[in-house]
Amino acid sequence: MVSTKVICIVEDKPELRDAMAMMVQMSEGLIVGGCYASAEEATPAISEIVPDAVLMDINLPGVSGITCVAVLKNLFPKMLFLMCTAYEDNDKIFDSLKAGASGYILKSEGPARIMEALAEMLLGGSPMSSSIARKVVNSFKQQEEQNELILKLTEREKSVLDLLARGMMNKEAAAELDISPATIRTHVQRIYEKLQVNTRVEAVNLYLKR
Repeated sequence: MVSTKVICIVEDKPELRDAMAMMVQMSEGLIVGGCYASAEEATPAISEIVPDAVLMDINLPGVSGITCVAVLKNLFPKMLFLMCTAYEDNDKIFDSLKAGASGYILKSEGPARIMEALAEMLLGGSPMSSSIARKVVNSFKQQEEQNELILKLTEREKSVLDLLARGMMNKEAAAELDISPATIRTHVQRIYEKLQVNTRVEAVNLYLKR
């Protein structure tokens, strides 16, 4: 016999929250454990209920859904979270996944698709809207390309860039490496060329993301 799964919903828009709750109640083997309009309301209640899965909005009033997931996932590592959002922003996608979300679905796909994604997640999958999946794949491809650029740097250039990443100016980096400021400037220019960037900030950001 398949055990009944308890689902909680965190969504600040009443009409969507009600639609999700109705879809969960209509789904065989699922029951609604509770519905909440904010992370502040949801966190203590969900901690008491300990549902199998949570449908989580990101843009909540007050504490964000991402923070709410991070807190609950730390307390209940086996709890599953499906982010339901209007955002396709790369930072929000990866922040959600790092917080512990198992899936990321756009609200624009409708309650029926959200329920399909929920069922997939409960079976061990990691459902994502197709546009979100493409962003994830493209991000990994971009990261791989950036890592390849970093590999083109010499050990000395990496040492210079590491010091710049620590906030040192050219003169300070030169003193640290016991070379002249002019040599540092030459290294920095070569770093820019190899990393295909134009500023120190771009170079440091790319280096730190490697």
